[in-house]
Order: sequence, then C-alpha cells, then structure tokens
Amino acid sequence: MNGFLHGLTGVLIAAVAIVLVLGVVNMMRGASPNRSQTLMRWRVLLQFAAIIVMMTALYFANRH
Repeated sequence: MNGFLHGLTGVLIAAVAIVLVLGVVNMMRGASPNRSQTLMRWRVLLQFAAIIVMMTALYFANRH
C-alpha cells in the first residue's frame, strides 16, 4: 500500500509540473486567458490531491 501511495505521489507531482508548464507557455504565447485560467485551476486541484496522497502515505508509514 505504501509503495503504491509513493508511486501515486510521483505521478501527481509530475502532472502538476506538466500542467504548470502548459499554463505558463499558454500565457507567454498570449493565447486564450480562459485556457490559462483552466490550467491553473487544474494545477491547484492536482496539488491538493498530491498533498492528500502524501499525508496518507505518511500516516500509513508511521503506523506500526
């Protein structure tokens, strides 16, 4: 279970980084502001999910 949570954390952190880069590139190109806003909202949601998974992994790791 703990290994799965650690792997999921890595996937979520990578997803956050990808969405962040896509949002910044979209803003730099001067493309649709609505798309940038949507990407930044997705980033916040993914960060929240990553934190929840990390805290769950820590909880199960310290539970002996």
